[in-house]
Amino acid sequence: MSAISFRNIHKRYDGASADTIRNVNLEIQAGEFVVFVGPSGCGKSTLLRMVAGLEDISSGDLGIKGQRVNETPPSRRGVAMVFQSYALYPHMTVYDNMAFGLKQLKTESTTVDQRVRKASKILQLDPLLKRLPKELSGGQRQRVAIGRAIVREPDVFLFDEPLSNLDASLRVQTRLEIAKLHKDIGTASMIYVTHDQVEAMTLADKIVLLNAGEAVQRDGSVAQFGPPLELYHHPVNKFVAGFIGSPKMNFVSARLARANGKSAVAMVSEVACLAEVDATGLPPNAEVTLGVRPEHVQIVPPGDANVVTGLVAFLEQLGESSYVYVRLAGGELVTVRQSGQASVSVGNPITLYFPPQCLHMFDANDVALKRTVDADVLGQPLVAGVTVARTRTVVA
Repeated sequence: MSAISFRNIHKRYDGASADTIRNVNLEIQAGEFVVFVGPSGCGKSTLLRMVAGLEDISSGDLGIKGQRVNETPPSRRGVAMVFQSYALYPHMTVYDNMAFGLKQLKTESTTVDQRVRKASKILQLDPLLKRLPKELSGGQRQRVAIGRAIVREPDVFLFDEPLSNLDASLRVQTRLEIAKLHKDIGTASMIYVTHDQVEAMTLADKIVLLNAGEAVQRDGSVAQFGPPLELYHHPVNKFVAGFIGSPKMNFVSARLARANGKSAVAMVSEVACLAEVDATGLPPNAEVTLGVRPEHVQIVPPGDANVVTGLVAFLEQLGESSYVYVRLAGGELVTVRQSGQASVSVGNPITLYFPPQCLHMFDANDVALKRTVDADVLGQPLVAGVTVARTRTVVA
């Protein structure tokens, strides 16, 4: 039995001409950490607030632990929510802020103390229990807000962009604490809303990537649902491919020349590029888009197949890595990620190699074609960061 189920969930606000949330069907298992991510306005927080009972459901069924909860009050759903703002009582100590909700429920005082101290230990708040919120840093205040949720011992934790108000270093630190919290409290399901795909990739057991705009009405709100590396390796469409990954995937217009069940050849201007995808469902000369991630593009001497040329348009030296931005003859801007310092100069010609096993292909409707590369071969360059060695590509 899943911990949380969404069955044909729709949400339309009064007077709106279209659904904000459309046709959401998801199953979240007990103990899973699921992240809702997507562009602004896609409905991430709206979907989260439906689980909390803070938003009405226009149609469909929402279930928690096998029980339909569409009309169940928030206080009886067994959920606890951590908001973007800390919302701490300024006149109460850390201890009292964490204990307040339990006291309102008239929980026995010994139980209150046990739960507060247990949560305090998990979040390393023991030295801060007697302090007021004004004496805490932003990261400490957010930990208190999380502690206030923990003491309720809910079946479901809901996080609504809890790190948005923190600076970069505190975001990383608090993100690690939330990941540890999930490990320590393994039986509770967690739903986490963020616009930051790095948070999504590092925290989630599964990601729900939500569509925005017209795609919601055409395809439904969920663009893709699955483990982070599944979305990274096998995006179902161009939107998912472009959203997951930083910097985002490069896209180059091409024309399909020929295909068999294991690979396809597409022409980028006059250059033949082999991709290990199944394009047998497309006719010859079909317009397609090739996709390749910045870390897989290689700067090489001039060659034959899968090699394109351009001019260096911009260069970013970050120390541990460099980003080289190359303008191709067709006008596309391709990002190349290199380890260390790049030895190229703005304005100079450059030759790029697209490894066939790392190329994605999308049809005219932006749907991804199935990749035929072995999972092991695919995993090495994408997961471990191993440079893909250039091999001679023979185009029949």
